[in-house]
Amino acid sequence: MLDNVQILDIMNQTFMLALRTALPFLLVSMILGIVVAIFQAATSIQEQTLSFVPKLIAIIAMLTLLGGTLLRSIQDFFQNITSLIAGV
Repeated sequence: MLDNVQILDIMNQTFMLALRTALPFLLVSMILGIVVAIFQAATSIQEQTLSFVPKLIAIIAMLTLLGGTLLRSIQDFFQNITSLIAGV
């Protein structure tokens, strides 16, 4: 049976894993959104797809580059959790 300290440690690890997984995508999307917004304000182009398509392409590129690493870290975390639950 897991005690309170182990459960809090698992919750902390879960939060940190979620942060490490989502942060690259959020940062790229946010930076690209700011750049596109500045470009739209400077040129007075108010096309909605101009802000959506570059973000989508950037996120797909990030997923292609980081997908294996992120998947491996999620798999390691899952194996760690299952071994803790099984008591091994």
